[in-house]
Amino acid sequence: MELPFFHGKITRRTCEELLSKNRKNGSYLIRESENVEGALCLCVFFEELVYTYRIFREHQGYFRIETTEGIPARLFRTLKDLIYNYEKPNQGLITNLRYPVMKPKASQRNQRFKSEEDDIYDDIDSDYVTVLP
Repeated sequence: MELPFFHGKITRRTCEELLSKNRKNGSYLIRESENVEGALCLCVFFEELVYTYRIFREHQGYFRIETTEGIPARLFRTLKDLIYNYEKPNQGLITNLRYPVMKPKASQRNQRFKSEEDDIYDDIDSDYVTVLP
C-alpha cells in the first residue's frame, strides 16, 4: 500500500505511541488490524485518547469503515477517498482527520536503530576484565 500514513503491521501500542507524540487532535494513521484478519484500522488521536475504527475490504474491492453507531455504512473506492471524506467534520468519527502521521522512511528507521546500537556499545571498555591464561 503506497499511502505515506499506512504503517502496515505495527502493534496497537506502537500506534498509540506514534499518535501521542504529536499530541494534536485529529492526528491519524492506518495500520493492519492485530485481531481481525484482512482488516485495517484507522487510528485517530483526540483529547489524549486514540480511537480505532475498523476498515473492511468488500468483495467488490470497495472499502467500508465502522464508525459511530447509527451512521449508515458508506463504501469508498479507495482509501484516499475514505480519508478525503473524513477530513470533513461531522462524518461519524470522533473528530475530522487533520494530521497524517507519516511512516518513517527506511533510512530514518535504520538511523534510529544505529544510534540505539551506538548507545549500547558506548561503555564497552568499562566492563573489560583481563583474563589470564
